[in-house]
Amino acid sequence: MIETANSPVRLTAVDSPDQPTPSAALRELYRGFEKELLVPLWTEIGDLMPPHPRSKAVPHLWRWQNLLALADRSGHLVPVGRGGERRAIALANPALGGRPFATPTLWAAIQYLMPGEDAPEHRHTQHAFRFVVEGEGVWTVVEGDPVPMRRGDFLPQAGWNWHAHHNAADQPMAWIDGLDIPFQYVTESQFFEFGRDQISADERTTPERSRSERLWGHPGLRPASLLGARPGTPLLAYRWADTDRALTDQLELEAEGHAGTVEPGHAAVRYVNPTTGGDVLPTIRVEMHRIRSGAETAPRREAGSSVYQVFDGSGRVTVGDVSWSVTRGDLFVVPSWTPFSAKSEASASDSDSDSAALDLFRFSDGPIFEALHLDRAQVEPRVKGTNA
Repeated sequence: MIETANSPVRLTAVDSPDQPTPSAALRELYRGFEKELLVPLWTEIGDLMPPHPRSKAVPHLWRWQNLLALADRSGHLVPVGRGGERRAIALANPALGGRPFATPTLWAAIQYLMPGEDAPEHRHTQHAFRFVVEGEGVWTVVEGDPVPMRRGDFLPQAGWNWHAHHNAADQPMAWIDGLDIPFQYVTESQFFEFGRDQISADERTTPERSRSERLWGHPGLRPASLLGARPGTPLLAYRWADTDRALTDQLELEAEGHAGTVEPGHAAVRYVNPTTGGDVLPTIRVEMHRIRSGAETAPRREAGSSVYQVFDGSGRVTVGDVSWSVTRGDLFVVPSWTPFSAKSEASASDSDSDSAALDLFRFSDGPIFEALHLDRAQVEPRVKGTNA
């Protein structure tokens, strides 16, 4: 037992309809609770068991051009070797106390590699991915397999795989990293290990396709020599050409009067593990959304948080009570149970694709909530006249 003055527990008798009547006896009871490090549920239930999620995170937007400029300055000042390990600059949600966490479960960062640089090899239990919004020339090497990185490519990597990066181009390159660092941090489950300081000459080769793509990158087919489910996808690169074609086909089918989109003018695909058909990573769900110009999505709430990056086009997004105009590269956070909607304002002048649509890359903690049977979603009524 500890003295009340040293106890971190502090209880106050409150004159409230849902609390016991304050009295000297009640205050004495509370001092006894404090000494024994006990907290009665009746004083905490509103915070511990609210009627719906109340996220500690808040909606926030990071402008890509500002991130890119700061990353470039870092490239000239900060070494990429051991110690700093990666020139990765994390998004810090303004409501999370300065921690490098985009949401309570998700990490997002811009990583920057200068020409000729290598990011040394390591591995960690955190599940991770890379997504390229601009450029090419960097190769990620996962378990000795060199994988090219280009605009629009999604490159997942399950935890505890050795990986390094090298820039074979004559220009710097930036991309975003997504990991479940905050989730593993709060659950105290993380492990990390240094690998080699240098990759081999064979790993510096630049094949058009990685070995993982040659085995696993064939739609609807899998190698008979490698049957059985894997918790994380063995396919290390999901190419933009395939993603773009799938989104285009959905909108074209809709225009022809056939089903395929998730709502009018809104096409979406989910990256999946070819050994299970489920999410690519055990703790992270990843999708690409395309909203045709003039279309607007219905407001949607989900238990669990998301990070979005504008891959192409422009538009206006609304997260809770906040709205922003967004363009290529911008990143924003949607906290748990916060309504989100997006309106495409894309045109041929701000879009690389023939579709002239708003393309949104999204990753979330959905698999965690589904595994625990805590997933829940709600679509709010669409306001008349908000869709083209």
